[in-house]
Amino acid sequence: MNYEVLEALNQIAQEKNVDKNLVIETLKVGLLSAAKKRYGMADNVEVEIDPGSGAIRVYAVKQVVDGEEGSLTTIPVAQAQAIDPAAGVGSTVREPLNFTEFGRNAIQTAKQILVQRVREAERDKIFDDYHARIGEIVTGAVQQVSRGEVYVNLGRTEAVLPVKEQIRKEKYRQGDTLRAYVSDVLKTTKGPQVILSRTHPKFLEKLFHLEVPEVYEGLVELKAVAREPGERSKVAVSSKEERIDPVGACVGMKGARVQAIVRELSNERIDIVPWSQDEATFLSRSLSPAKVVRVAVDRKDHRMVALVDEDQLSLAIGKSGQNARLAAQLTGWHIDIMTEAEYQERLKERQATRVPLAEVPGLDEKAIEHLKTMGVETANDLSTTLLNDLLQIPDLTEADAQKMVQISSEAVTSAVAAYRAAQKAAKAAAKAAAAEAAAAEAAAKAAAEAAAAEAAAETAAAETVSAGEGEAAAEETGEPAPEQPSDALAAADSETAKDSDALAAADSETAKGTE
Repeated sequence: MNYEVLEALNQIAQEKNVDKNLVIETLKVGLLSAAKKRYGMADNVEVEIDPGSGAIRVYAVKQVVDGEEGSLTTIPVAQAQAIDPAAGVGSTVREPLNFTEFGRNAIQTAKQILVQRVREAERDKIFDDYHARIGEIVTGAVQQVSRGEVYVNLGRTEAVLPVKEQIRKEKYRQGDTLRAYVSDVLKTTKGPQVILSRTHPKFLEKLFHLEVPEVYEGLVELKAVAREPGERSKVAVSSKEERIDPVGACVGMKGARVQAIVRELSNERIDIVPWSQDEATFLSRSLSPAKVVRVAVDRKDHRMVALVDEDQLSLAIGKSGQNARLAAQLTGWHIDIMTEAEYQERLKERQATRVPLAEVPGLDEKAIEHLKTMGVETANDLSTTLLNDLLQIPDLTEADAQKMVQISSEAVTSAVAAYRAAQKAAKAAAKAAAAEAAAAEAAAKAAAEAAAAEAAAETAAAETVSAGEGEAAAEETGEPAPEQPSDALAAADSETAKDSDALAAADSETAKGTE
């Protein structure tokens, strides 16, 4: 019997992957519950299970009383001394109980409790195991796809890949092998729920750990990762040893290493850029493949402006702003991308729209002095100041601080609107002036062409009149007319040649007749 119990305990612990001591404690709870059903008592029942031999002993702890009758909690002194000769009235003894007499229902209850507790222990063990694996990559088989969610069999438990954690263009079928990142583990009534992700930036990072030995060994460090899953990613890398090229190590021979990751991510394009401690240099590299001319850094607003040539502007921004977004994620800075001319125009506007604090309604000299000690020189500065900083001003309430920021913002907005309206009007006036100048130039050109045409017509008419007068004079004097223009002479020569050809033909016919 003891051997069978021991074997059963060991088998349960092994099959359910739980601690044997936990199984023993659970069995004790079940036997206590069975004792309560059988005898109506449990508080004074003790259960002992020997983990070495499997021996089970159940006792009822009873108080020794004088008399011949006992109860569930008391025992006559005569019976008590049969168990322990040293027992006396007022002491306690442990009366052995035969748990095999608990009855079928009581034993079934003990079994149910054991099964339930072991199942709970198994769930807790699975939860603890997978909770410790948050941040790791696991591999499983697709079990089913329901309402867009993918359920993956991990062996000991089932995991789910929610719709929002899936790469949009991927399709999953039952039986497919799937690798994913463990992003969370939840406790549910059905057991632990492992949440997987294939869109998490850490998934890409862990793939580099798997595919690039230098990353796994810590020789190459991934400093930052930015992803738009299934489309494009940027990874910033640095080397802890000068002899190792971090970009080359991640790319691999003929791109073999990075291509393995690209295939795993459904052909997601991956840009690997060298990290730099200098923010401007890092931004320039992050906007690759675009070439950045220079970077202007605004540390106060945590913003950088990347200046590029006109032909690099669309490349730096990327399709639908993708390249700029990824660069901003990678660097952790707000990024503006523009040409040098646009940047100079922005500086000009900023300078022209600076509103002195004295022009902000409701600000007295005392408040202005406090603001200036805080580094707030203009309404532009005030409009971006945090409320907590403004509340350092003595006697200033939160409502007053909010109103102060609102009024300064309105003043700046008004100044910007006025400046832009003036610029727009100036551009319109310049455009109108240019159009007027172009129209005047076109009119002058047309007039010159008309005058030239008129002069040419007058010259031709004069030549015609002169030729007519010459012919008339020749008829009167009998002298030959003046030579014709070259075109007329050429025509006359042509006619003479034709006449000569005709005479030659006539002579030939006459000679044939004579023969």
